[in-house]
Amino acid sequence: MSPAGDRKAGEAAGPKAAGDGGASDEEHLALKSLLGVWALAVCSPEETAAVEAHLPRCAPCAEEARRLRDAVGLMHREESLDPDPLLRSRVLDGCLRRRPAHTPLPEWVAPYDAETARLDALLRDMGEAEWSAPVRLRWATGERTLTLCGVLAHLGSVDGLVATALGLDDPLGPGAPRTVGDRTETAVERCRAHGPPFVRDKWRTQTRNIVRTAALRAHEAGLAVDFTEFRRPLHEALAGRAFACWIHAEDIAAAVDYPYGPPAPEHLARMVGFVARRLPEAVAARRRAGLAAPPRRLTAAGAPGRTLHLEIGGLGGGDWYVPLDSPAALASPEHTVARLALEDAEFCRLAAGHVPPPEAAAGREGDDEAVHDVLWAVASLSRM
Repeated sequence: MSPAGDRKAGEAAGPKAAGDGGASDEEHLALKSLLGVWALAVCSPEETAAVEAHLPRCAPCAEEARRLRDAVGLMHREESLDPDPLLRSRVLDGCLRRRPAHTPLPEWVAPYDAETARLDALLRDMGEAEWSAPVRLRWATGERTLTLCGVLAHLGSVDGLVATALGLDDPLGPGAPRTVGDRTETAVERCRAHGPPFVRDKWRTQTRNIVRTAALRAHEAGLAVDFTEFRRPLHEALAGRAFACWIHAEDIAAAVDYPYGPPAPEHLARMVGFVARRLPEAVAARRRAGLAAPPRRLTAAGAPGRTLHLEIGGLGGGDWYVPLDSPAALASPEHTVARLALEDAEFCRLAAGHVPPPEAAAGREGDDEAVHDVLWAVASLSRM
């Protein structure tokens, strides 16, 4: 072929060779213009595929793509798209500083308000299939698997006992059973009959009504709430229901592989206190059942006796002194024979039956028998 022929062939091939990798000039420029949005990961799937097919065959574009990706990395770090779980509280606090609420929310209602709101936010992300996901519930003496919808029905049915104490309607209707176990069975059956949207709306409406009514009746913090198996003053009952809501929300989050953090420190502190105040009677109950060591000495009510120093770390923690020989004895630092130290969230998960006592991350010092009895007494407080 003549040189002129070679030149013509080269000229014919020139446009195809201009963009490295065999792309035409027009295609090369189009793909190069996409490198910025590709680096920001906002290309369409088709554009992404085209750019990534081009880069291995085009060294200049590959180098430019690398520099752009590095620059994007310097602009921001990867963060969760989920809002901070405390965002709601911070927004409300800011609003209330500017304009106080007409009906202030009592401090003892705040944990229940916050935990039900957090669970409600988690439920907004649930797809239809996830409402049927199996959720494993555990406590010290057993476990049970319910659907996500069934767990929410269980929470609502027990909260209903607080609602009726406040004069609100029972979510299970007139003549509903009063024991926690029977109410749960009734609620789970209702979940099967009505489905998730009904159950969620019923639960959400009830939680808002409980918060509103408790705020209006703040002077009745000592109002008795009858759970049949036990009674609690209203402020303690709501601390217990906030605790249950958090623990079961963690159960739900674990079932659907979703991150879920502990409560705000001031709310966690109230839950720690709720559990710690149950311990003297829990130790005594285990002793009556032959599950704990007998008292070392008889101690009159109100008299000082052997004491365990319960040290709860973390922002929700504090120091508690547990009488060992009688729930009516006076516990004090001067009569401490043992020390047990746990972090706030670990202590609460132990009380929920989610951490077996032998596996608890706990510091122990002094009388081993006393430490053992209190660890197991904490776990004995758990129930479904």
